Amino acid sequence: MEETIPAAHAAQIPQQRGESLLETAVRYVEERHWEVFPGTWLESADGVRRCSCGEAACAAPGAHPARDDWATQATGSATTARRMWQQHPAASILLPTGRTFDALSVPESAGLLALARMRRMGLTLGPVTLSPDRRTHFFVLPGASAKVPDLVRTLGWSPASLDLVALGEGGYVAAPPTRYGLGGAVQWACRPTPANRWLPDADELIPALAYACGRDR
Repeated sequence: MEETIPAAHAAQIPQQRGESLLETAVRYVEERHWEVFPGTWLESADGVRRCSCGEAACAAPGAHPARDDWATQATGSATTARRMWQQHPAASILLPTGRTFDALSVPESAGLLALARMRRMGLTLGPVTLSPDRRTHFFVLPGASAKVPDLVRTLGWSPASLDLVALGEGGYVAAPPTRYGLGGAVQWACRPTPANRWLPDADELIPALAYACGRDR
């Protein structure tokens, strides 16, 4: 029997309230113990939005590292985070993966289908984001990137056939309320709460994600 996503589901995704990027970055460090680092940001010139990096053909306008040494710039210190965003208040909030969490990235449609399925199954979910480039990111325990290919093969899928990407060491995700691309904001599909401080293992989510990605092809 085919599963469907309630039509009102997207409208129920919580919106980020009027909190500054600096305040939010500091809160991620203090409340979730996530490392953060500032990325590029969107600028407006002659009514046209562009990335602060200055590249006309930027692949991720407003949401990529501003420095090559971003991995060493990432900090778990609230004081350091505050200082970095005081220097660049409009900088995107980027979270390195492979440290306190990995992220499983799938197309938005597959992510919402999987999210509805997981909730019906009563699975414990970590935070989940929706990004302006129409990707969904599920936060899971570190180490997922090494396990995902074998997990997918065990389910009978070829990893290359599914648009399911595991972001681990050397990767990063943009966090709410970062704005990028055409100006849309990253949103929480599943907010960080005390209840989901302990992240799920990739093993628990891959079956639903693989199924949804397979249907989304």
